[in-house]
Amino acid sequence: MAATSATAPTASRLRPGRRGGPRSSGRKRWEIGLFLAPAVLLYVGFVIVPMVMALFYSGFKWNGLEPLTRFVGLDNYKRALSDPVFLGAIWHNAIFILLSVVIQLPLAVSLALLVNRKMRGRATLRMILFAPYVLSEVITAVAWLLILQPDGPVDVLLQKIGLGHYVQLWLADGNLVLYTLFVVITWKYIGFGIILFLAGLQGVPKELSEAASIDGAGPWQITRHITLPLLGPTIRVQIFLSIIGCLQLFDLIWIMTLGGPANASSTMVTYIIQRGFQRSQFGYGSAVAVILFTISFAFALVYQRFVLRRDTEGAMTRMVG
Repeated sequence: MAATSATAPTASRLRPGRRGGPRSSGRKRWEIGLFLAPAVLLYVGFVIVPMVMALFYSGFKWNGLEPLTRFVGLDNYKRALSDPVFLGAIWHNAIFILLSVVIQLPLAVSLALLVNRKMRGRATLRMILFAPYVLSEVITAVAWLLILQPDGPVDVLLQKIGLGHYVQLWLADGNLVLYTLFVVITWKYIGFGIILFLAGLQGVPKELSEAASIDGAGPWQITRHITLPLLGPTIRVQIFLSIIGCLQLFDLIWIMTLGGPANASSTMVTYIIQRGFQRSQFGYGSAVAVILFTISFAFALVYQRFVLRRDTEGAMTRMVG
């Protein structure tokens, strides 16, 4: 009886189909594959395949209708990188990136710190700041196009408060249009940054601020030496999202200015639409799209490798510990 009872558990563990057996692990793989298959198919069909096709088309001079017979190799890339309009579009994207990091980011952090304090009407203020982000880009662009038109609400307001000499052609002045668009972009997207920073502030221990306050630290010292360093991972994520967003700017700019006047507000994406679709230069437009993808992908890899990696490693270390 003792021998029988001792060998029974061993036999039961070796039976196929029991929990932890080879059949069970194979079933789990099939279940995981079944759940992942739709997402993988969608990703391959709508991301990988278009990328490969764009790379293929970029080697041809093609108008989208004729057969693919005029292979030009790297000529489309050489043409793009020597076109002053495209180089100007890259510069405009760089200006938006610089303004987003230097102006929009500190403004979002400051507003997040403000609405994180206990005060009357805090919920309403949060809603007002986040509301523009909920609006679609089309509605935002059309609304601001009407607001900024000559003799529109902005011009009328400036005249009524005695600042009529500051009235400008906000969207028709080549030297001003980029900065006007940046104001609209900031108004539209700053709510997302504020919500992101508010979420990050919830992870800052209040005990640290209270201990520093007891030791005589003022509000600015607490913010500078405690809050902002602990908010560092969230700030780095927001910088990444802002830069990627600036590289892909299209909707607001296209509706408000079409990249004008005289290409003064063009971006890489508006350049792709103008050359690829409006002028039916699909091969050339595909080459520009590949250049944009290469820039975005290279930045994402470098940023992940040298900036976000320590945040990810720290999170994994805390989870393991």
